[in-house]
Amino acid sequence: MKKKFYTKIAKKVIETEISSLKKLKSSINKSFEKAVRTILNCRNGKIIISGVGKSGIIGKKIASTLSSVGTPSFFVDASSCSHGDLGQISVDDVLILISYSGDSSELKNIIQYAKRNKISLIGIMSKRKSLLYKASDIKLLIPEIKEADPNNIVPTSSTIIQLSIGDALAIATMKYKKFTKLDFKKFHPSGSLGAKLKTVEDLMLTDKKIPFVNENILMKEALKIIVKKKLGTLIVKNKKGYTSGILVDGDIKRSSYKINNLKNVKIKSIMKKNPISVHKETLAAQALFIMNSKKITSLCVHGKSKKRTVGIIHIHNILQSNIS
Repeated sequence: MKKKFYTKIAKKVIETEISSLKKLKSSINKSFEKAVRTILNCRNGKIIISGVGKSGIIGKKIASTLSSVGTPSFFVDASSCSHGDLGQISVDDVLILISYSGDSSELKNIIQYAKRNKISLIGIMSKRKSLLYKASDIKLLIPEIKEADPNNIVPTSSTIIQLSIGDALAIATMKYKKFTKLDFKKFHPSGSLGAKLKTVEDLMLTDKKIPFVNENILMKEALKIIVKKKLGTLIVKNKKGYTSGILVDGDIKRSSYKINNLKNVKIKSIMKKNPISVHKETLAAQALFIMNSKKITSLCVHGKSKKRTVGIIHIHNILQSNIS
């Protein structure tokens, strides 16, 4: 078989799945809105997602996505529900069942349990005459589509649309809750994604580690402090405690060529006034961009008031966290 033919197959598979997604898009209606509201109103319980086979695998991913954007969710295998796992589902939960046909025999026990305990049931299925369609309180009817394989039997297009409607539910609830990057970071503390979402506050030096000095001290005292703190930077404050300037190693070197007896000069005479400051919730990656563009190695960090420095972030703090 020629490579060209492989490429042709790949494009045909993708075309078929895209066509299925277009049909799904056209099928979205008020039932979807009801499903979103039901999920949002589930404040005392959790979102339980269940299915079997490939639909079950899709269900696991949907549960994971919902949880990652602030909607507590977990997956229960429908087959296992006939052997004790029904105990994981409580009356305050919302149950989402996924089955392309809607008639998988494994769904019967979990549907009966939901009905007996008056648990809200959202069904995702493609057949109106199916068991799941008839039993669901909210019916998310997905289109009957052509699978991407030549025999129309391998779950491909059908799983794509199941996954997509799950993603749509997750993003709709996320947007309603105004779930931000900072919220997202709380659920992703590790890995490359967690690193990208780290803020300046996560990495900055605070309290006694900040090399604060008064703007009226002499350089001979300032030099002792800059050596002791080992940051190559001093944050200068005025008598009100406001940040009035910054001094780095380079400034000292340049001033030593211009000023005789530098040690007896006040630091405010050679400091850079109005140093660049970023809010503590600024992403570390953005802080790194600022440092690179301004060709500096440190930034002041402020909270509510830009006048008061609450931390200092050095380029090494960022790079050591694998942020680039």
